[in-house]
Amino acid sequence: MESVKVSPKYQVVLPKQARQLLGLKVGQKMVVIAYNDRIVLVPDRPIQEARGSLEGINTTIERDEDDRV
Repeated sequence: MESVKVSPKYQVVLPKQARQLLGLKVGQKMVVIAYNDRIVLVPDRPIQEARGSLEGINTTIERDEDDRV
């Protein structure tokens, strides 16, 4: 695990290994989630990239009547 330093402008530089692992690009937007004593950065990606990511999921599970819209 690498650590980063917060600049006077509250900026951080993501380590190269993390950028490469996540496939981040220059100028890419990140979603910032703060809870308890943590900050989580999640790449903001178009919804189209999620297409097909749930392939093979079991859709035959019975749902409670009140869960249906």
